[in-house]
Amino acid sequence: MRLTRESEVPDYRPLAVIGGLSLLLLAGDAAASPASAALDAAVRQDYAPVLRTFVLLSLLSFLPVLLIGVTSFTRIIIVLSLLRHALGIPQTPPNSVLVTLAVFLTLFSMAPVVDKVNQDALQPYLAEEISATDAVSLGSGPFRDFMISQTRESDLLAVVQMSGDTPPGSIEEVRFSHLVPAFLLSELKTAFQIGFVIFLPFLLVDLVVAAALMSLGMIMVPPITISLPLKILLFILIDGWVLVSRSLLSSYMV
Repeated sequence: MRLTRESEVPDYRPLAVIGGLSLLLLAGDAAASPASAALDAAVRQDYAPVLRTFVLLSLLSFLPVLLIGVTSFTRIIIVLSLLRHALGIPQTPPNSVLVTLAVFLTLFSMAPVVDKVNQDALQPYLAEEISATDAVSLGSGPFRDFMISQTRESDLLAVVQMSGDTPPGSIEEVRFSHLVPAFLLSELKTAFQIGFVIFLPFLLVDLVVAAALMSLGMIMVPPITISLPLKILLFILIDGWVLVSRSLLSSYMV
């Protein structure tokens, strides 16, 4: 006797599209990838509900890789972490707060991409107008365009050379296995450039405080004791968190 009827099993096919998209972004060739066959198998109705749920949940385990590898999350979280160190309080705000803020800023910066994926791939799939494989193929396009627009040509060529392949002749020939690491390298470089600019005013405050204490003969007083509250006050006065957040979002508006 079956405890769950087929009609009562929730439809996890939209989750299969998301999980399959993350696999295909890393696999390179959507049409010939083994992930494509796994995705088709996962959404067929002739599988037992328990087995189908297991396959789909396994695909969802790739979502963290998708978040880090093909979105703006990497740049945002690194800049926020560098800002925390520039202030001189490496444990405040806690990591959970920074990650949560970075996730929402990522959602805001990726809104055009997400909207296009929803319009071109997810909604037609939910309306059963296209297959799961077609939805994944259509949904990967906006992510690919976004990544290419944020990737430096020098980083892409470096990744291609490290892989031992020949440089692509056009943008359409760029493989995801090359584009993802090149995109991450570009994001890391940009994040550290932004972090360097953020460090400069706080470094200036530290130097001024250290020079003032030395001129007053207070060499036994640690400069951080005076500079830390001054840096926090300065950051509050300029509404620093909002300023940094707006700067990060505007860096993706090309």
